Order: sequence, then C-alpha cells, then structure tokens
Amino acid sequence: MNRSELFNLIRRKRSFLCIGLDPDISKIPEDLKYLTDPVFEFNRQIIDATIDLAVAYKLNLAFYEANGAKGWQSYERTIEYLCKNKDRTFIIADAKRGDIGNTCAQYARAFFHAETGFNVDAVTVTPYMGKDSVSPFLSYPGKWAILLALTSNEGAMDFQMLM
Repeated sequence: MNRSELFNLIRRKRSFLCIGLDPDISKIPEDLKYLTDPVFEFNRQIIDATIDLAVAYKLNLAFYEANGAKGWQSYERTIEYLCKNKDRTFIIADAKRGDIGNTCAQYARAFFHAETGFNVDAVTVTPYMGKDSVSPFLSYPGKWAILLALTSNEGAMDFQMLM
C-alpha cells in the first residue's frame, strides 16, 4: 500500500486506529481454546468486529513465535484473512527486526514477498546497527519500514536516554 492509498484509507475510515493482535494463549477466552486454532479464531473475531473502524492491524510476532510451528500457522492464517480485505487494511508485522544488511535483506524478503505467506505492508525495524540494517526494507515499493526509535517502557531509561 503506497502513501496515497494509506492516506485515502485513513480518510475513508476517518480513523487512525491500529489494532494490536497480540494473542496471549493464556488469556484467550475458554470457549475458544477447544478449537483447532484458538489464536486464529480469537484474531478473526477481533478483525470482524473492528474492520470498519480500524485502519491497521499490527501482529506482534513474539506471541506467534512462542507457540512454535502452530503459532506460525496462526500468524499465516491471520495474514491470509486480513488479505481478503486488503483494500480495507494496512498490515504491520511487529517484528522489531534489525541485524546486518544481508540478514535484514532476508527478513525483508520474508515479510514483503507474497509467496512467503507474510505479504504484509510494513515491518517494525530496530535501526540500532545502522543504515544497512534498515535499507533492505526500503527497497520494496509500496512497503513500509517503521523504525523503533524511542520506547515508553520503564527500562527505556536504562539505555535510550544516556548521553
């Protein structure tokens, strides 16, 4: 989704709302836990309830990776479901990736190529290692890199605010 398309989506929905899909399996309603994929079902219900209001959906990969292969399947199913409404959603992989250039080139490929199943609009990136850790994400037209620059957690003061 390019800048103009994103801007038009925001105007059409009259919203900046971004829904975080960070499903902690221990907090999912009990009535969903008996299903084959409770994480996907939880996400699907949230998406269905908010699709007319939300501009973006941000999937924090830690909550999927923690469940191993099954978690990746839930992530992929959620992305596929969101892609059915591609003209109505901006999809963010909250991956906080950042490494040397060649590694980041592979991360960018994993998230931005349609054939991988992770065809998202944006990826969160940590620029700590410099420009070469970000630039691979910038080489995909219509795709976005969201840079993690300053966080609000208590521990942020331990490192981020040092002179």
